[in-house]
Amino acid sequence: MVKVSKANSINFGFWNGLGGKVDANESPEECVIREVYEESGLKIKDPTLKGIITYPDNNGTGDTWYVIVYVAKKFSGKLQLSPEGDLKWISTKDLGKLKVHQSDQYFFKWLNKKKVFSAKFLYSGKKGEHLVGHEVSFY
Repeated sequence: MVKVSKANSINFGFWNGLGGKVDANESPEECVIREVYEESGLKIKDPTLKGIITYPDNNGTGDTWYVIVYVAKKFSGKLQLSPEGDLKWISTKDLGKLKVHQSDQYFFKWLNKKKVFSAKFLYSGKKGEHLVGHEVSFY
């Protein structure tokens, strides 16, 4: 996990999983492998799809964000300094103790399921800071 230190990020001060935007001609799996490497120095292997999250009207911008969630248990390399913030290994049992966005507390619990989830989280407020509802399906 990374505690985001970029002041202009909506994730500033929050703990977040590693990742980013899919580049042109890149699959979601290629993206997560690249992003984790760029942000941590670790080369993950065999990422497992866990879910897809939709954030309509993200941060009050009118844009919809789609987040594809993976877990990876196999990796090589050494953890390096991250341009995103402070990296730290967090035990799954300690995830609930972190300062995270409200939606994360929901989907953290879904990561151990053998099913893939599809979720939508609705936020309100000037900066989208209040979770007002969510929907989820498991496949």
